Amino acid sequence: MNDRLPYLREKTSRLTDSPGVYLMKNQQNQIIYIGKAKNLHRRVSSYFRLNASHLPKVEKMISHVWDYDFIVTASEYEALLLECSLIKQHQPHYNILLKDDKGYCYIKISDEAYPRITVEKHKTPEGIYIGTYTSSFTAKSAVEEVNTVFGLPDCRRKFPQCFKKSRPCLNYYIKRCIGVCQGKIPQEAYQERIRQAVQYLKNGSQDSVARMQKEMLEAAENLDFEKAALLRDRIRAVEKAAASQKILDHDFKNADIIAMADNQDKICISVLLYRNGRLYDKLNYEFGEQAEDAALDAFFFRFYQERSELPDKILLEQELSDMPLAEQMLAEKAGHKIKLYVPKKGGGMELLQMAKQNAAEAIAVQNNRTGKELLAVEDLGKLLGMKKMPKYIEAYDISNLASEAMVAGMVVFENGRPLKKAYKRFRIKENQTQNDYACMQEVIRRRLSHLHDDSDEYFSRVPDLILLDGGKGHVHAVTPVVEELCPEIALFGMVKDSKHRTRAIAAGDREIQVSGEAFRLITRIQDEVHRYSVAYMHQKHKKNSFASDLIQVPGIGQKTAQKLMLYFKTRDMLWNAGVPELQKAGISRRTAENLYFYLHGENPE
Repeated sequence: MNDRLPYLREKTSRLTDSPGVYLMKNQQNQIIYIGKAKNLHRRVSSYFRLNASHLPKVEKMISHVWDYDFIVTASEYEALLLECSLIKQHQPHYNILLKDDKGYCYIKISDEAYPRITVEKHKTPEGIYIGTYTSSFTAKSAVEEVNTVFGLPDCRRKFPQCFKKSRPCLNYYIKRCIGVCQGKIPQEAYQERIRQAVQYLKNGSQDSVARMQKEMLEAAENLDFEKAALLRDRIRAVEKAAASQKILDHDFKNADIIAMADNQDKICISVLLYRNGRLYDKLNYEFGEQAEDAALDAFFFRFYQERSELPDKILLEQELSDMPLAEQMLAEKAGHKIKLYVPKKGGGMELLQMAKQNAAEAIAVQNNRTGKELLAVEDLGKLLGMKKMPKYIEAYDISNLASEAMVAGMVVFENGRPLKKAYKRFRIKENQTQNDYACMQEVIRRRLSHLHDDSDEYFSRVPDLILLDGGKGHVHAVTPVVEELCPEIALFGMVKDSKHRTRAIAAGDREIQVSGEAFRLITRIQDEVHRYSVAYMHQKHKKNSFASDLIQVPGIGQKTAQKLMLYFKTRDMLWNAGVPELQKAGISRRTAENLYFYLHGENPE
């Protein structure tokens, strides 16, 4: 909470409605955030109003604001240019700052009997280096392509030490490697292959294809058909590798593709650059504490304000808040109109998905997750209309056998992956008859009553999303409980079809159709919570059945049987216990002897 909010609200009440730039400052008079506004009064007021619902990053920035300055401009476009200039000058902590993941790297040809071609970040005295490359993506793509075209090994085996010591790897069988490990390639022939590969890297694929076609014809004329066939196969490999590099049609010959991945703690924006019909480079920009509530907008304007080379087209995964303003800025900078749009299908949509996957993978590496897992969580949050991504999800299912062994299971998924140490089991206590709605109400009430219980690390956490294994009826039944105990938790149901497979998500009086990675995540959650609750029900039913058998022993009633099962936990522990151990459960010696005889069919004496 910021104690300066009353002062800031009072100051903002007199602010002009003109466009301009505002500069948020902390108590040390340092600029911590700079923003632009079409209407200064309306925009700045939105930060300080009562009961405002801000994203956590914006909330954190506001907590440090002591005062602010502003500069009035003649238009929103002038405000945009001024904002970019001031951010570049002051580098505020909470603004998106364009620091990409670039670093110098090199292509290395190792100094060995059978050299390797690899990408390295640092030079060493050994080997030959090509570069410097400013894009690791470009260097890695080039090395992958040349190794594929020339069938060079990319494994960790040492040659000739490893000749014929093991079977060749999969790359050999799918014809991506010539199988040096089998010891059938003479060193001179391999060295010649490396020489040609280096020429390929230095001169490019088109020059190499032209040269190889000429050599192939000469070999055929000289009746050296084996060499001609080898060159023919290599030309085909070059063409196949080129196709795998996403050669685009004429519509996307010179384009930038921009997509974003957001896991709430961090944002990554990936830009794929296509030049002359080929994927030329990839840029990743990662942001942590920045308070931008429209990150893609902020990134877009600053990114193109600083670039000198502009494409003919820019593909975005979502529209900017002011597309005409963006087009005006680009047209004035480039001297011609640049097409700016959001594709909904076709090749443009596929490129956006690739850019988004790149962004997700960049975040996933740091979170020990896969890009698909993070994209699934992000897609699910957007599908459900949630303000923040559902990073911490709890799912519930009721399981019973008629009105016996009524239980519930709770599973937890964090960042798209099961968190098994947070799983919980519930015995239904209040409802003695089969009633899914009443049982689900009981379980959710009991769970939410532990939100402030610090003795349990996971029960004290507030989930972002609760999913019930059931439809609209379950959601309606549980909604009053959630609204009473923790209304900020999102609540939805998981609807199954007649074959017990995930079909849709229940939201109030409607159903939401799910597809893609979000559908796969929901299916995993629903299958896991069903498996977990059913397993507990079977375990409970088996224990209840055994407890019923114990009632046949003289001196043991229902309560004593339950006491014995709680004390010994399992049948084996009870069966292995002698009379003295049985007495420790709180029964008499005579009853213990009767039980021992019942279990073993013999007199304990």
